Amino acid sequence: MRILIATAGSRGDVAPFTGLGARLHAAGHQVALATHTSFADSVRSAGLEFRPLPVDPRAELASARGQQLLRAGSGPRGLLHLVRLARSFMPALGTGIANAAEPGADLLLTTSTTADLGQVVAEAAGIPNIALHLQPLSPTREFAPAVTGTRSLSGPGNLLAGHAVQAAVDRLFAPAVRGLRRQLGLPQRSVADGRRNRTVLHGFSPRVVPRPADWHPTHEVTGYWWPPADPAWKPPSRLLDFLAAGPPPVYIGFGSLVVPDPERLTTTVLAAVRAARVRAVVQSGWSGLTPPDDHDDVLTIGDTPHDWLFPRMAATVHHAGAGTTAATLRAGTPTIPVPAQLDAPFWSARLTHLGTSPGPIPLPHLTAARLATAIRHTLDNPHHRTHARTVATTLTTEDGPANVLTAIDRLAR
Repeated sequence: MRILIATAGSRGDVAPFTGLGARLHAAGHQVALATHTSFADSVRSAGLEFRPLPVDPRAELASARGQQLLRAGSGPRGLLHLVRLARSFMPALGTGIANAAEPGADLLLTTSTTADLGQVVAEAAGIPNIALHLQPLSPTREFAPAVTGTRSLSGPGNLLAGHAVQAAVDRLFAPAVRGLRRQLGLPQRSVADGRRNRTVLHGFSPRVVPRPADWHPTHEVTGYWWPPADPAWKPPSRLLDFLAAGPPPVYIGFGSLVVPDPERLTTTVLAAVRAARVRAVVQSGWSGLTPPDDHDDVLTIGDTPHDWLFPRMAATVHHAGAGTTAATLRAGTPTIPVPAQLDAPFWSARLTHLGTSPGPIPLPHLTAARLATAIRHTLDNPHHRTHARTVATTLTTEDGPANVLTAIDRLAR
């Protein structure tokens, strides 16, 4: 079967699908992955065909609209600013997905950022579409929407809020969907109509987020889809030397966040490291954190596979994106989340509930003193490492891609 995966966003929105695509390819399918050009190398290194989608996500997050989204955080304000940011590039993204499908496909797999536009492309091509979500986005009574924070509104309130968020997202996509339907010669129908009875597979562990009992039967939780190991990657000697020179360090990185003042964040991080009396590996990330070279107990690194790095860390400090959260759980490493926007507070709450974290420090409230205290608490209390290892052991028993293959086989039959 010819399968096209279309995803848009940051590295955390792309990496799981390189791993899933590699498993689909190993099962005998022809797999192409359409995403942003900045991720072309990682797609090809996974053995997949790369097809380009427009938009530079890092540039968008660094723009004035992207910085407004960061300041808005999560909740209704964050969702509003996400709508404003996304509306500017949704039409181009829809055209990009249509172009990516032109060489032909028998099945289109889309993500939370591409599902509604991809549904239009699949309809025009006469092929099925399965949505692959990294977050629980469908309304449920069991918890509040993942993009609105962590406070439960009671069962009916959670469900109502979930439908309100879904309606807001529908309005976000509606203009681009209407334009794409016109472009492809399809009759008009609402975004909600296109979503009805769509199969949605969720790429996280039921140990981390149990499947809500009130979800539609077509919604499944499969387990994580891990990025593949890059056979060409080797750890640089300076990183190996640093790890060998002392006790396991603390990882500190904020992934795809683009903060307006990286120098200030770097200063806060270094002060916390000194106060906590630990060694640290600082990943520069999209914010470009750049600690000076004269800190013997701090090493700055660029892109480094989390599956290699995190098991070697004493603890991790990160922005609580879905991908980084999954990587820390897989590594069995205790963690301190620093959520900033959208679904990050949701994942932070899950880490706390699982016992792998002492609790989050929201980015607007991050200080050197608070971070140092959290690091010392995490390292000095064996409770968090014990729980982290227990969760990691559970994850080794799950096979998320196998469940996706089962769903695809069921669809083919």
